[in-house]
Amino acid sequence: MTITDEEFHRLLKGITSSADHLEVRDAYGTETELPHLAEWAAGEPDDLTWLADWCTDLRVHTKAGRSVRRARVISEPLSIYQQWSYSIAQPMVDAGEDIRWVPRRLVSSIALPGNDFYLLDDRLVIFLHYTGDGLGAGMETSTDPADVALCRTAFDGVWKLAIPHREYTPA
Repeated sequence: MTITDEEFHRLLKGITSSADHLEVRDAYGTETELPHLAEWAAGEPDDLTWLADWCTDLRVHTKAGRSVRRARVISEPLSIYQQWSYSIAQPMVDAGEDIRWVPRRLVSSIALPGNDFYLLDDRLVIFLHYTGDGLGAGMETSTDPADVALCRTAFDGVWKLAIPHREYTPA
């Protein structure tokens, strides 16, 4: 089922145990991020206030004992987008999101879904669709047991190889 941004945020806020997010693209172009990425590329400061709501949600989930994990499959050397993404990750890590990085060359033997996804509470998958340029092109949900199993297996396989943010040094 296709969902709106509002529904997506409601689903993320409503997790009861976990949210696992797998990212496999080297670049994105979300409307929220693009202006901040451009400022960073121009050497301008960013106070990251635009991340405040997400960090607040992370602190709430962490305090309640819920797990929020993100695994980023990345090409090395990092794309400009991933360099920027690395540079802004620490506030999210400090707020409770476990962000990890895995070089793409290590995941060749892992079956990955065709799209980025969130797996919520091991029961609901949100597939994230993007255009070729990395702009958001919609989201759809699935509770199909085969989709849930594929995403659980893919995430777990990547997670085993992933390097915690605090230990990863960009190449």
